[in-house]
Amino acid sequence: MFLNHPFLIVKILSLFIFSFAAAFLLAPFLIHFLYKYKCWKKKPRDKTFGGEPTPIFTKLHGEKEVHTPRMGGILIWGTVLIVTLGVYFISLIFPESIIAKMNFFSRSQTWLPFFTLIAASILGLVDDWLVINNKGGYVGGGIRFKTRLLLISLIALAGAWWFYFKLGWTSIYIPFYGNIEIDGLYILLFIIVTLATFSGGIVDGLDGLSAGVLAPIFAAFGVISYAKGLYDLAALIIVIIGALIAYLWFNIHPAKFYMGETGIMGLTVVLAVIALLTNSVLFLPIIAFILVLESASVIIQLFSKKFFSRKIFLVAPIHHHFEALGWPETKVTMRFWIISAVMSGLGLILFFLSKFLY
Repeated sequence: MFLNHPFLIVKILSLFIFSFAAAFLLAPFLIHFLYKYKCWKKKPRDKTFGGEPTPIFTKLHGEKEVHTPRMGGILIWGTVLIVTLGVYFISLIFPESIIAKMNFFSRSQTWLPFFTLIAASILGLVDDWLVINNKGGYVGGGIRFKTRLLLISLIALAGAWWFYFKLGWTSIYIPFYGNIEIDGLYILLFIIVTLATFSGGIVDGLDGLSAGVLAPIFAAFGVISYAKGLYDLAALIIVIIGALIAYLWFNIHPAKFYMGETGIMGLTVVLAVIALLTNSVLFLPIIAFILVLESASVIIQLFSKKFFSRKIFLVAPIHHHFEALGWPETKVTMRFWIISAVMSGLGLILFFLSKFLY
């Protein structure tokens, strides 16, 4: 299947190299800027968003929060922006060039995920700026949770409108069964999936964790996109992966910067859009298992504290729980990478089995 389109393989791998190289070259400038303007919290977080003390988290990461810049996610979406629009405009100016054949900016496949990524990332950038300056509705700064959910819902609503009215999506694929028509309920599904995936964004908390977990997840959906003939979407995903890997180079322990909301918010929201655009959204909880685990650990912790007045985990989300148990940060990070890669592989196995058997 893959070898039937040799130019597409060359195109996609070349875009990966372009994206990685661009991000790698831009990173030192971004790092210099973030340190020059001290883009980190001015005091460590010592309370939850509900006002409760966080002694374990403060002990584990309080020092890092006031010495390591946020907003490293600019490198990821900034690189995607530069590469995507750069290739697109070159294709318009030089339509006969080899670069023109690399263009992947298309209305049916990449407009929506591209603009969703940028919109959610800019929203995250605003949140990071508020945190750095200790402004906003949260303890320690940032956009209030309810406001953040509302804004993400509005982005999701815009995407749902595009899917339903412009692209004509009205069904959902049930693995090993087939498509089921849900008509207007697709809009509601789109919003729910977006919010659910966004909730997994708490995976950004340790050196190298978020990028190492997200890379195989995006890679799995890149394979799914290619298998479905969505070559432009596969190209956009590989550009995201290239930027993620370059970011990871500078984010592994000891991290030069953290992704921040401007990175994780855009990446989780666009991941939901990609899952919906490939009509493989029911494979998302398997492929993105770590995001589900992280989100579930927080929900379980809050539920248990509210109704049983006791904690299930020493600290949530769950990656901090393992730290509190005495695991070195690098051990937690790398084991989460492994789990993410394995679950992404399992999701792909189920996808191809479903495609083959149905």
